Amino acid sequence: MLLESVITAFAFALCASGRAVPNPIEVFKRAHTAGTVINKCSKPGVLALAYDDGPYQYTSSLVDTLDKAGVKGTFFLTGTLYGCIYNQQAAVKKAFDSGHQVASHTWTHPHMGSMSAAQIQSEMEKVEQAFVNIFGKKPQYMRPPYLETGGQFLTIMKQMNYTVITDDVDAGDWNNQSPQQSEQKFQQAGATGNGHIPLMHETYQGTVTTLTNWLIDWAKTNNLQIVTVAECLDDANGAYKEGTFEGDGKMTC
Repeated sequence: MLLESVITAFAFALCASGRAVPNPIEVFKRAHTAGTVINKCSKPGVLALAYDDGPYQYTSSLVDTLDKAGVKGTFFLTGTLYGCIYNQQAAVKKAFDSGHQVASHTWTHPHMGSMSAAQIQSEMEKVEQAFVNIFGKKPQYMRPPYLETGGQFLTIMKQMNYTVITDDVDAGDWNNQSPQQSEQKFQQAGATGNGHIPLMHETYQGTVTTLTNWLIDWAKTNNLQIVTVAECLDDANGAYKEGTFEGDGKMTC
């Protein structure tokens, strides 16, 4: 009864303010707030495949692999790490149009913990504008480069209303771990308890092909549903910021 009263009051307040009203049930289901670090799903029975550092030459084929398996992944993209994001805009839009979650991994992949507030904000806003130019949305989710969350970073993420994601299983592909070694890490982590949000990179062919296909099979064997990061946090409708945004016509970095 108390929860119903709170939900009713919440919805009424939003209506009175003239703002768009999100589904209050969905709002209260969310187990996170902006500017806090999340490293694991909020429910069991799921696995959130999450890939960093794109777009890259394998982005399109990775989308094809996920689509063929009927599963959704999350792409944490940068603006300029491996060339300008606009050079891969077709692959970025393909991921979005296919229903995968497209999220921010900052513009230049810097060490955010040592940056000023203005620099951090600029890193995020440049990615936002690129996403608007390519597929019309601003991301709600981000993963910090190197998983660094010190300095002013979390304060600015709270001010910008970002959901901050890290990981609970590190595939180690960035550290020259083979797909087989990465597979062992998932087996050691197990399939019980709340679902995993792994750290993986779409810039390694072994991750895109061997590890991803193994994870799809591993999830099936363990009755896990492969979902986006937003979905694994009961936030399926919150992957992108609310509102209508205008592109600025820019298609270069």
